[in-house]
Amino acid sequence: MRINATNRPENYDALFDRLVASARYKYNLENGCMMKKVTGVTMFVLLVSTSPVSIADNDARQLVRLPEMMQQHMMSNMRDHLTAINEILVHMGDGDLDAAAEIAEQRLGMSALQSHGASHMAKFMPEGMRQAGTSMHRAASRFALKAEEGDPLPAYKMLAEITSACTVCHSGYRIK
Repeated sequence: MRINATNRPENYDALFDRLVASARYKYNLENGCMMKKVTGVTMFVLLVSTSPVSIADNDARQLVRLPEMMQQHMMSNMRDHLTAINEILVHMGDGDLDAAAEIAEQRLGMSALQSHGASHMAKFMPEGMRQAGTSMHRAASRFALKAEEGDPLPAYKMLAEITSACTVCHSGYRIK
């Protein structure tokens, strides 16, 4: 299930309920212990990362000020990135590495830069933030190539490069 401006619920409880319902319907989580854990953790991260509660007063990360429209655009992209990573994990758990590769390239990889408006966003970002973003997109494209080879273990290792780039950026920067 992709969340966007037209189907986004007004509160996070409704979002959580929709995500759980969608995941159970689409992936039959009642019968898959590992996928329950992976999807449950991802949904928890999604809820926490979109929560209105903020610890910004004590936040040592570099503040990057963006115009409101750009801030909303960037947050929407990052929520889609998290959803894409969840979908990749589900497909990998099902042994469908080709589907995982397709999602990675189209939604996270270098092929996704134009649809994400990367050229418009880059001028608002400090150099380190741009580098982390580029690193994530390149890692996703490398993951897609590795996943297409069909061996899950090396693909999982490449997936860690994607999430590492996310972690670097989110650890060093915050937007407003």
